[in-house]
Amino acid sequence: MSRLAFSWLQLPIKWKLTLWSSLLLFMLFAAYNAVQYTYVEQWMIKREKTGVQQAMRAALNYFLENEVAFKGGDLAPIRSFLERINGQNQGIRVLDGNGNVIVSISNGLRDGWGETPERRKDDEIAGTWRHSNHQLMMRSPLTIFEFNGTIEIVRNTEDFAELIAAFSRVMLLCGLGALVLSGLGGWMLARQLLKPLQSMTDTIRNIKRKGLHERVPLSGNQDEIYTLMSLFNNMMDQVERSFLQQKQFVEDASHELRTPVAIIEGHLAMLRRWGKNDPSILEESLDTSIHELARLKGLVQELLALSRAEASPHEDERRVSVAAETIRQIVRNSAIVHPAFRFEADTEALADVAAGIPQQQLEQILHILIDNSVKYSPDRKTVRVTGTVRGDQVIIQVSDQGAGIPASELHRVLDRFYRVDKARSGEQGGYGLGLAIAKRLVERYDGAIKIESVEHEGTTVTVVLPAVLE
Repeated sequence: MSRLAFSWLQLPIKWKLTLWSSLLLFMLFAAYNAVQYTYVEQWMIKREKTGVQQAMRAALNYFLENEVAFKGGDLAPIRSFLERINGQNQGIRVLDGNGNVIVSISNGLRDGWGETPERRKDDEIAGTWRHSNHQLMMRSPLTIFEFNGTIEIVRNTEDFAELIAAFSRVMLLCGLGALVLSGLGGWMLARQLLKPLQSMTDTIRNIKRKGLHERVPLSGNQDEIYTLMSLFNNMMDQVERSFLQQKQFVEDASHELRTPVAIIEGHLAMLRRWGKNDPSILEESLDTSIHELARLKGLVQELLALSRAEASPHEDERRVSVAAETIRQIVRNSAIVHPAFRFEADTEALADVAAGIPQQQLEQILHILIDNSVKYSPDRKTVRVTGTVRGDQVIIQVSDQGAGIPASELHRVLDRFYRVDKARSGEQGGYGLGLAIAKRLVERYDGAIKIESVEHEGTTVTVVLPAVLE
């Protein structure tokens, strides 16, 4: 039994669907045939009984109305009447109280038709039925004056039995045909149902062989399979984007790491060969190496910050911050660090509203945005931070009057390691990770970030976060 179950579990789903659907179709057909067979059989038996009952009522009415005495002079009219009401393949006889036959007529019955099973005591009840040996018998007691007897009507049901047998054979043959057709239909049904899944399987094989750009062809039917295939394609789009972003990330990170490592390696090689005996060269090499190590440390820290920003928040992490107070504190600190700049903060609209983000993450986002505004505002040194509420959202905007971003570059400034002015990036510092970190942090807490900029006029970064009413 366990081996059979194991073999069944090992069958391909196509054959499982074929067998189950075939079995279901066959069972439905068999149930329909069984109901039909039972109905036809009962209907035919009822029809036979109705004919016998009509003959019995006619005989009883005749005997009672004419008050026959079942003696010599009455037998001829009785026989004539019974022959007139008797049907095909039917016999009628009258028995006295001792079971002796007084009158007996038949139409199409074999000899010995009256040799029916022995009467029982309960056979004296009116309307007693017997159905055996292809004979349908009805007995009814008859009492007229001093005569106590029984009327028996026997109907031959061999034709009925032959018809039922032929009907059964036809149904059996139809059942075998239905089994074959249900198997074929089940196979076609399974094939049709699994066709989209086979298409997905082929696509997965193609992805493994050709690359992540392969997609499942979508059919026109907007059903559950279509939804599954569409979700699969969307998932593959995300996987491909993530793979390309990860590839770009590795290439950019390698590029950023390669430069300071190469510089440090060059200076150390120079010191090893001959520079260690020259104090001026030794001092210059050490200063350069320390500077590049600081760059490496900063890059590693930003990469770790980006990794933490991309991680999912913990369930027990406190996700509420007093946005107005946090903005004012960051602006005060920035004014101390950058005394040459003028910082403005407008947070009156956030007086009774908290943002659905931890204070530490909100501070980090504001530091990144204000730091970018300071870096790219060499002339007009004004940075403005405003906070407003729109429905169930907190809107924070950081605006400057700096160099701005070309319209062709706006869609890429949130990418990792991307810098608009690559020629001046070394002077301004940074690695192109700040806005990428800010974006990940905002999206981590169900928010959004948008950048609007006009070149040579300034940039406005808008951060949208869920609001928590206090």
